[in-house]
Amino acid sequence: MPKPKLIILRGPSGSGKSTVAKELQKKASGKTALIEQDYLRRIVLKEKDVLGGINAKLILQTVQFSLDNGYNVILEGIFVMKHYRGMLNEILEGHSGDKYLYYFDIPFSETLLRHATKHNSEEFGETEMRQWYKENDITGNSSEVKITQSLCVEEIVNKIVLETKL
Repeated sequence: MPKPKLIILRGPSGSGKSTVAKELQKKASGKTALIEQDYLRRIVLKEKDVLGGINAKLILQTVQFSLDNGYNVILEGIFVMKHYRGMLNEILEGHSGDKYLYYFDIPFSETLLRHATKHNSEEFGETEMRQWYKENDITGNSSEVKITQSLCVEEIVNKIVLETKL
């Protein structure tokens, strides 16, 4: 039986990660878990994104649990490297199956435009997004693929499905 796949989608708020992640899960064949940083951090734990926050441990455990039980995993979140480098490294190093890492390299001005179209756009705005935005916050992992604003959601989904054989 093949090992489950690990797909990590990272990038700024409003970059399209969540939309792509949901579409990927719909298109996936086999058991596929969608693990959203915002859901676990903001909804389950009601935790701010702070250095040393316990949400990283919950995310790590949820990813490991899902992979250990044969689920492909789509992990989606901002995952600022200052706060999540250790967790991401542990996830990547701990998974012996296929792993794919994508960084949504979207300019701040474009994230604002995309945010305005979201159903929860009134929950936060430009001020908060500016605080969260970290330009080119890449992991440094040689396998990390940059996704640019030139691609639409459908193109990104098709690219990832093709590359991961999800």
